[in-house]
Amino acid sequence: MTYPERISNLDFICRYLLDECPQYLGAAIPDSLEEKQRLMRSLLNVRPPRSVSDEFLRAQDAELQQQLLDKGIFELPGTGLLEWQGDITRLKVDAIVNAANSQMLGCFVPMHRCIDNSIHSAAGVQLRLACDDLMRGGEEPTGRARITPGFNLPARFILHTVGPIVLTGRPLLTQEVLLASCYRSCLDLAAEKGLESIAFCCISTGEFRFPDDLACEIAVSTVRSWMATHPGSTVKAIIFNTFKDIDHELYTNALAEG
Repeated sequence: MTYPERISNLDFICRYLLDECPQYLGAAIPDSLEEKQRLMRSLLNVRPPRSVSDEFLRAQDAELQQQLLDKGIFELPGTGLLEWQGDITRLKVDAIVNAANSQMLGCFVPMHRCIDNSIHSAAGVQLRLACDDLMRGGEEPTGRARITPGFNLPARFILHTVGPIVLTGRPLLTQEVLLASCYRSCLDLAAEKGLESIAFCCISTGEFRFPDDLACEIAVSTVRSWMATHPGSTVKAIIFNTFKDIDHELYTNALAEG
């Protein structure tokens, strides 16, 4: 797509999304590529799960695929337990794991930096629609896993799991057990679907306030135990995807100790 074509396509996307909402009717679309992209993402973030035209989907998918090319797709070589620091929406694996909320519809806060927002923004409106179809207004229990297509991501699928929320400084034992269940549930579902590679985010850390060091300990020990007890599983490569430097250091050291 040429630059003028991309600008025109973004204008169409933004105008479509603005015109859906009476409060935004007649709102101006910014001039620069970056500002148009920010407006597109913000409007996608707040958009409820409702039907959309085929013309919009073609335009949205073209822009999201171009954004993916701009970021670059990353494919990790090898099997076993690996660590990679970076944007999980760039990973070409069978499945990435999303740290979802109990509604499992994605983050509705415009441009929020949580992984749930990042994944839904990169996948497109189809992901929220798919999640809404799965949930049908219900709430997802903590510690389980659901699967959807990856849509505009390089990952074929997304595994959604709701981790425990730590309201105090230290998790309860039940919350530690639930976090371990998130990892096992995702691996069980991946194996059931015949997937070979899966990338975990740091579930329940960040917004959910699970301590980074304990979360790492639970994640690595749970995954190692699962691999040891499932030697015939299709799952051959498990990536611990980190973003913060502290998590990169924690997982690098934890894997080196094994």
